[in-house]
Amino acid sequence: DNQELPIPPASFELLVFSLRMQAEQSLGLLRMPGEDANEKPEVNVALARHAIDMLAVIEEKTRGNLSMEEKRLIENTLTELRFRVIQAGN
Repeated sequence: DNQELPIPPASFELLVFSLRMQAEQSLGLLRMPGEDANEKPEVNVALARHAIDMLAVIEEKTRGNLSMEEKRLIENTLTELRFRVIQAGN
């Protein structure tokens, strides 16, 4: 069966989650289906920083227009990702 997965509706949460996943994958924290679990993941800190910078732009441009939950989501995501970049040693 070649059924397509349903596409979730566009939302602020999905946008933040998508950029977070990009950063985590760039830091080697996420494995994609089909990747060899024994192979060391490729790390691209510059690409991770770009995704984090994109989130920071979204945070800045939406300031004052977010619900408390959305504000907390983007702030916590940025804090965690920035910490992970530091952990990566760059």
